[in-house]
Amino acid sequence: MYSYKTRGTCSRSIQFDVVDGVVRDVRFEGGCNGNLKGIGRLVEGMPAQRVVELLEGTSCGPRPTSCPDQLAQALKLALENQR
Repeated sequence: MYSYKTRGTCSRSIQFDVVDGVVRDVRFEGGCNGNLKGIGRLVEGMPAQRVVELLEGTSCGPRPTSCPDQLAQALKLALENQR
């Protein structure tokens, strides 16, 4: 299980797992509860690299990042550490 401290978002952290390159059990702490639960459900079972491709660079209003972008950053780190 990974834990990632978010930066520049309403959520404070993201907990998730990557098993055989697949995203599992995404949970956000803080932020927009319903939206973030929805993101977790949508990416469940997807290849982590595909989630990065889809979500990286997503902004939130005037902010240059977002909770989805932070999930992409967290997954990139997790994939790098698995190599």
